[in-house]
Amino acid sequence: MGILRPVAMEKIGILGLKEDRELIVTVLHDLSVLQVEPVSPATLEQLAPERASEEARRVSDQLLRFRGLLAALPDGPRAAPSTYHTLEQILQATTTVPIDDEVGALKREEDHLISERTQIAETELLLQRFGFYSERLGFLRSQNVLAFFGEAPPEQYERLRSESPALTGAAHLLESKGPKEVLFLVAVRRNQADALGRLAQQKGVRLIPAPELDGSPAEEAPKLAARRAAIDARIGEIRQRLAALAAQWLPTIRALEESLAIESRKFEIYPKMAQGPRSIALEGWVPKRERARLETALRNVTDNRVEIYELTTDEMPPTLMDNPPGIRWYEFFIRFYSLPQATEWDPTFTFAIVFPILFGIMLGDVGYAAVILGFCLWMIAGFPGREGVPVFLKGFLTRIMGPPSMQRLAYALVPGCLVGIAVGVMTNSWFGLALPGYTALFDPLKNASQMLLFAGYVGLAMVVYGFALGGLTAYFHHHYRHAVAKLGGIFLSVGIAFFGLGLLRSAWSLSNTAPLVTPTIYLFSWVGMLVGFLMMLYGEGGAGAGLGFLEVLSHILSYTRLVGILLASAVLALVINSSTLGTHGGAGILFSGSAVLVALGVLILVMGQVFNLVLGVFEPGIQGARLIFVEHFSKFYQGNGKGFRPFGSDRTHTRSAYVEPARAP
Repeated sequence: MGILRPVAMEKIGILGLKEDRELIVTVLHDLSVLQVEPVSPATLEQLAPERASEEARRVSDQLLRFRGLLAALPDGPRAAPSTYHTLEQILQATTTVPIDDEVGALKREEDHLISERTQIAETELLLQRFGFYSERLGFLRSQNVLAFFGEAPPEQYERLRSESPALTGAAHLLESKGPKEVLFLVAVRRNQADALGRLAQQKGVRLIPAPELDGSPAEEAPKLAARRAAIDARIGEIRQRLAALAAQWLPTIRALEESLAIESRKFEIYPKMAQGPRSIALEGWVPKRERARLETALRNVTDNRVEIYELTTDEMPPTLMDNPPGIRWYEFFIRFYSLPQATEWDPTFTFAIVFPILFGIMLGDVGYAAVILGFCLWMIAGFPGREGVPVFLKGFLTRIMGPPSMQRLAYALVPGCLVGIAVGVMTNSWFGLALPGYTALFDPLKNASQMLLFAGYVGLAMVVYGFALGGLTAYFHHHYRHAVAKLGGIFLSVGIAFFGLGLLRSAWSLSNTAPLVTPTIYLFSWVGMLVGFLMMLYGEGGAGAGLGFLEVLSHILSYTRLVGILLASAVLALVINSSTLGTHGGAGILFSGSAVLVALGVLILVMGQVFNLVLGVFEPGIQGARLIFVEHFSKFYQGNGKGFRPFGSDRTHTRSAYVEPARAP
């Protein structure tokens, strides 16, 4: 488990005998700790590329077959995982499943019957809707004439009726007019049927061919019902038989399908390997902590007929983040921004500590934080009772992100909501109202200057921490001038902070008889700025130093938005509550005595608080993440890493014959 750094990786090569290839690949799959890469050109100079084999085609064919059986059979009983030692054993087992022809015939018959049943149901509905026609249905078709039932709003029907006489032999035989819909029967010569269809489509009229039945609707209805009942009975028999086949064969089919899928995945890495007359070679990335376990497993199954060696390479390793469970919730934000490279800092831990604090400070209200916390717990619980959520709200939420992402976001927001509740208690803020008889530790509106000072020092800490990580990164990569520039950024940040933040506290004011910043610290501020600027000038040149100075200044001051967002929410809540409930000795419109004003006051209060609540989710969340992504990450973070994708897959219905699967996180 790693904090602040991705899991250390190394690239290794594996050399083994060709006769052990299947064993080696199986162990690699089941351990799932090696990201297989194409062999290097140096290896190919000694060995030839691996070629596709006839076995791969056989596996692919059988995999399609068993996936088809799984799709055709209903769900059935589960069984203990099966174990297959070799590919030949798997292929031999596939020959013991004899139900393909029967299952195929039953499914084809079922599909045909379902299609027929659908047609019968549509015909029954058609005869019911167009009940004004009671003659024999056979009269509606001949060698030269086709008849159609139609439905349309009155206006569209009249347009169709006025233009259809232009078609040779078109005739409207019957119609049933209603206030919103007209049902009618029209006949036309066969050679004019397409023209009538195009005309109806232009006019927005639906035409349905008359059913190919001979008797009257009263005579045909019982026949259709009897046929539908017979179809239902036969479909029931088919499904009963399929259920019996599933009960007998489904555990075997599941195990073989999973085994064949795994074998198919193994064949996918063969083109990345190299082979000789008797040997094979493959290369890939493995976490250093897994190297010993991988080597032990391979030597055990091959009786030490395998050699594992480290490869020296300039390639960038893949990234595997392995944070503690609580910190892992915040990997969602880091992946959303950009995955770290394997050789740089993993900022997830920092984000997990700082983001909830920033979010809670900007939220700063017990009521809003408690409501957001409730929504988060509801999402974590799996959205119970979501059927009662309005459709428009569900659509809005699903357009933003899917349920799994929403649950990860909810986990990440819970600590921030708790911090927001704590800040709300300290400021005595409950949906913008103050509890009577309780004295707040500080008032955001009255103590704004002190809060701005606090936010500035938070910004200083984050900027200095970012420069420190950037300097360490540059030092470890032997970019010493760049490391000097990062160290200069620290001096510059501290110097600017003591000078600028001192101004916020009026430390340099001539009227201040007891300055909070002594002349010594004043001198230190200028020395720090000068030394820092010179170090940045040495490390990054004139343009880089100038931009660095502006960046440091703007990034520290940017953290004052913590106070701005808190004050904006507090002022908006104050306006809403003052206008509706009344504060500071004034009466709100809820107590005006007018029913109209009371209704208006309720609307303003509810909508205003909901609006402020929505802002309480988005503004602290977006701005809190932005302060970390931009003002902090820019000092050390490059990103654009490639995720670690080990070769392997989970086993559910089978068990490895050689190793106990233990996937890397």
